[in-house]
Amino acid sequence: MQCRPLLPSRRWLWRALGLLALCLGLFSAYAAAAEDRIQIKIVGGLAGVTQYNRFEAPFWTEEVPRLTGGRVHAEIAPFDRSGIRGPETLPLMRLGVVPFGTILLALAASDEPELNAIDLPVLNPDIATLRQTVRLLRPRLENLMRDRYGVKVLAIYVYPAQVVFCRQAFASFSDLRGRRVRVSSVSQSELFEALGATPVVTPFAEIPAALRNGVVECAVTGSMSGNALGLPTVTTHVSRQAISWGMSVFAANNSAWAALPPDIRAVLQQGLGTLQESIWQASAEETEEGFACNGGRPDCVNGTRGTMVVLDDTARDRARRDQLLRDAVLPGWVRRCGTECAEVWNATVGPVRGIMARPD
Repeated sequence: MQCRPLLPSRRWLWRALGLLALCLGLFSAYAAAAEDRIQIKIVGGLAGVTQYNRFEAPFWTEEVPRLTGGRVHAEIAPFDRSGIRGPETLPLMRLGVVPFGTILLALAASDEPELNAIDLPVLNPDIATLRQTVRLLRPRLENLMRDRYGVKVLAIYVYPAQVVFCRQAFASFSDLRGRRVRVSSVSQSELFEALGATPVVTPFAEIPAALRNGVVECAVTGSMSGNALGLPTVTTHVSRQAISWGMSVFAANNSAWAALPPDIRAVLQQGLGTLQESIWQASAEETEEGFACNGGRPDCVNGTRGTMVVLDDTARDRARRDQLLRDAVLPGWVRRCGTECAEVWNATVGPVRGIMARPD
């Protein structure tokens, strides 16, 4: 008997060739898609806060892939968990080491004092005033970042208001004279020195112990973060007046931004505008909820209800605030920043607020 090898039928062969062609086509499409995919790395803001957890991280890891149809995939990590010190972010962005990042202006201002202009102490007692200040100064901020650092400002973020908590009763800023007050910046120190108080720089986590042990009698911190720290158990009064807010910008190294396709830049810019507004709304809501919780109001949902006295803004406070800004805060900033900063102020914010800067 002669044995012949089993050969595949012609029909089976054509099916196999068809499947092979399909697989090759799919592989080519996948390879092209992979080649077209854009991977970017983001240095975000502070870890563990609402701005990063609820907004920044989900925007880059979930929203951006959706908005770009999967073409852009981003990795993001907060700067304080990325081995980067806050003041280093802007210089690293200028070098292109950090192509995309969130810059905390108060930290960057140690090398570039003009970046403090938007959030000088007592300049913005409420978020409506802060929005006005940002509108006035944003063009200057964008030009400064572009010309001196080679980065493009794409969004401006805001943290909740920083307000004054005290162990003993007070009715106005003038009552803080002689008290030791926890602060977190040079400009805040200048403000309380002008009030006759003693500023004490204290880490955020150590505020409750410092109040409890009498190291300080008052503390400046966020209305809601102070609630989370347990300040209603060690303080009795809190003011609604914002001492400052905490501003940051999201920016891109100019070369890294220009390297993106124009349609991707347009999508990201639009998405960042929406993100910016969401962060501002959340900061306003968190600030107000902090007062609700510290004062024990029924609309406190996410915090611990206290029994604190929440002090409203008064006409006397507004007059004192203007005097402090004119005579202490603004001159101190101009000394650090220089004559050009005074000229910028007098061309933008000064005429609107009726408080002009005197060149040093």
